[in-house]
Amino acid sequence: MRVRKKADLRLDIPYYPHDYVEMPPETRRLIHEANRTPNDIQFIDDNEVDIPRVQFEVGSPTYDIENGFRSTTPEIKISSAEKEKSDEKDGEEAKERKALDSHDCDSPIMYRRDVNSANTVKFNSKTKTALEIKPDSNGNIPEHHQSSASVYSDTDNAADDVNVLSDDERTKVPLRSPRRKSTAPRRFRSEFSMDDDEYSPSNSVTSVNSLASLLKEKLQSIPHKIRKKPTDYKLRAFVGLMFLAVAFFVGFAYVLYHQQALTKAYFQRVQFNEPKRLIRVFNKDDVEILKATLAVGIQGGKKAFPCLAEHRLKDGSECMEWLHNLRLYLKCLPHDPGVDNTTCYSVHWKALRHDVSPNDCFDWSDTKVHWFGAGQSINLTWPLDTGSIDYTPFITGDMQKSQWGNVVTRYLINSKGAAIIVDEETPLHISVNRENKEICLKAKYDDFAFANKLTEFPEMRYNICTSRDIRSLHSSIHSHRRAPLWDGLKPDDMRTLESLISEPVWQIAPRFKHELQDATISKYTDDVINLGFLKQGHVLINEFWQNEIGDLSVDTVRFATLNETVDKLHRRGFKVAFTIQPFISTESKNFAETVQKRLLINERNSDRRIPALTRFKSLASAGVLDITNNRSVPWILEKLQAVMDKYYIDSFYFDLGTAYDMPHYYRCEKLLINPDQYKTVFTKTFEKTLNIIGVSSAVSLPRPPIFVSLPPFESTWEALRLVIPTMLTYGISGFPFTMPGAVGGDIYWPGSEQFLPSSKGSMDTNSNNTTQENGIELPERELYMRWLQMATFLPVMKFTHLPSKYNDERVLEMAKNLTLLRQKLVTPLLLKYKREALEEGLPLIRPLWLVADVDVALPVQDEFAIGDEIVVAPVLHKGDTTREVYLPAGLWQDGIDGSLRKGNRWMHEYKVPVDRVAYFLRKPDDLRFK
Repeated sequence: MRVRKKADLRLDIPYYPHDYVEMPPETRRLIHEANRTPNDIQFIDDNEVDIPRVQFEVGSPTYDIENGFRSTTPEIKISSAEKEKSDEKDGEEAKERKALDSHDCDSPIMYRRDVNSANTVKFNSKTKTALEIKPDSNGNIPEHHQSSASVYSDTDNAADDVNVLSDDERTKVPLRSPRRKSTAPRRFRSEFSMDDDEYSPSNSVTSVNSLASLLKEKLQSIPHKIRKKPTDYKLRAFVGLMFLAVAFFVGFAYVLYHQQALTKAYFQRVQFNEPKRLIRVFNKDDVEILKATLAVGIQGGKKAFPCLAEHRLKDGSECMEWLHNLRLYLKCLPHDPGVDNTTCYSVHWKALRHDVSPNDCFDWSDTKVHWFGAGQSINLTWPLDTGSIDYTPFITGDMQKSQWGNVVTRYLINSKGAAIIVDEETPLHISVNRENKEICLKAKYDDFAFANKLTEFPEMRYNICTSRDIRSLHSSIHSHRRAPLWDGLKPDDMRTLESLISEPVWQIAPRFKHELQDATISKYTDDVINLGFLKQGHVLINEFWQNEIGDLSVDTVRFATLNETVDKLHRRGFKVAFTIQPFISTESKNFAETVQKRLLINERNSDRRIPALTRFKSLASAGVLDITNNRSVPWILEKLQAVMDKYYIDSFYFDLGTAYDMPHYYRCEKLLINPDQYKTVFTKTFEKTLNIIGVSSAVSLPRPPIFVSLPPFESTWEALRLVIPTMLTYGISGFPFTMPGAVGGDIYWPGSEQFLPSSKGSMDTNSNNTTQENGIELPERELYMRWLQMATFLPVMKFTHLPSKYNDERVLEMAKNLTLLRQKLVTPLLLKYKREALEEGLPLIRPLWLVADVDVALPVQDEFAIGDEIVVAPVLHKGDTTREVYLPAGLWQDGIDGSLRKGNRWMHEYKVPVDRVAYFLRKPDDLRFK
């Protein structure tokens, strides 16, 4: 049987997808069955009538099982009443088809029933026009319009047999027939249904549109619908702002999570953020007093894990580990809240590889805090945070070489009441303001300072202590109430301590050895006696009392009558002290003996019989006594006792050098932590057997009456300005008894590691160019006067240059007045606060922040106080006769004119004549009313 596609009889009219209503399937089936004849040609889409369709509710898509696509056009369900009407119409259509079958096939007029209305269309196949035929009141078509022709022609040229309509008839044919009003309930209608009130000829479509075309039309209509909707810009703006607000709060919550949620609290006052390794310490008022970044520069993963059971300590400490890098222990140290308000926390780092160094940095960039303590260097002043130094081994050295000074302590304290105390076994390196505003502590082994490895990998231990303020914290840490410094002191020790405070020290230190003789000592003491206003005090003779350093015997060539000279000094009230060192010159007569008896320090990785040599001051080569060797202590005591018995020497001064004076590859019989431990052992070995008045270097507090000396200073204004900061630093570092250098500057000899003697400043031809017998030029007159004014208020007054050598009456008159001031006012106060120093560890010379509880006093570095009763503000710049003075709170009496001054303020342009010094005495508050 021949098969061909049906002809598309749709009218070419504009489409309106929203008005389209699909022909019900039941109606299509009835029309198809009514028009079927045995001779019909089967069309390829005739089977669509028998294909069932899946029905969905209005607004749901319809799925075509055969074609496999989903249409968004809703199906309209037919009620039972409509179905009955449809059956009646089907009967009438069957009659019409029967009548049409009787017509001649060649008739050009064909009739077609419009399924969407009650009308019948008469179609002229030749003219391709259609006339609408309205039924009568009974629904029948007029007889003159009836025809037996089929709706479709069976031949290709059937359209040629149809008669053409006239022009008058063509104009009467409507293009579209009116749509029949649907009787379906309104609740089942969609936006595509058509009512009478919605109908217009422009929105009518033929019912034979394919579903594919309808889908395309629907998709094309979507932008058209959107354009018709009004735009609410205010609503869009509101939605945008809400989106930004949500994004902000989400980001803020994320940051807060990493800063707070990941931060754990330890021991109530410590917070630690593990990913950032940031630790914060708070005081009892919840004020942040310390912030530090731990494990700076750690490699690998940043996540910390709890320690394994075998690595934990049984002391209650928290343990965490950065795998294969570092292990950290945190612990709160027990304390008695009834005794003090100080709380300490222990931090212990263990490196897990040789190339890992624990490194913690304490930051003050976002806080107004100052740091004090540790030590001094050429780039470090008071406060410590105002200077800078790169990572340097924390050992004693030469300040002029960007090393730490002659006194260092592993103690730092800040102005908010937090302190860091580093364990002495830590191989410590310190940097200050290296890249950021921070102090960094690093544990690292090297081949000199920390060559003796006490552990396989470097470890760092330190305590963080907190209190309510810096004053109470400092007093608590350095308190000696449990082990006071006076414990074990003999009456002779107390007398020596008081004499050093109340009497001068006369340092006889010529540049060259041949300049020191019996006559030199006698003439110097005669000049002191001739002054008439200075006490005798202690005569300190440098190491040139020996022929060679290390002889430990008097040079009888230059001191043939030393017995007589010392006896004369004793009769005049002087005390004689000799300077000794642990160094044995290779030119010394004792060098061969010490080598033979193996009394010297030897080199690592070498024959123990070969001593390690070093340089010291003017010595080109020298050995060092191994004080850890039990054989060396009796040997040196025997030598010194012989000197004391023969010449009646009163005391000794230990010139121990610095850590850098030790041989580079040193090895002692007993293992040393670092080179500075040597001087600690040396001092403690002889402090109970010898009368020692001072040491040149220290890392721990010696037993009184031993004073710790400041480093040697040149005769310059710059050196003068370093005296007060250095004195204050040593005082708060735990050394209450300090000995400054000579008035006007120290004298050193050629080859000195510190500096060479030189004259500074302008001098008058008649007086300032006067030299002593040993050829040493005097310091500048004004510098000497300002230096003497400052030294009057220091714990010890040391002289090398006598004021009488200037041949200037103004200098002598000023020296007399200052001597009287010291004897009547300063010395009694120093002896008074000596008791506090022995009991509580507070220094005699104190910074203003120990007197005034205000932040203004923290950075002041050119004033100091004796106890809390005298404030001294010396002039430290050449040619100045005015200066800025800060007075702590209280009532003060001016030392120059006797006027009363209100405290807690700055005094600007305060006048200080050349021969006067600015100082202020605290007075009772009710004195102003008398």
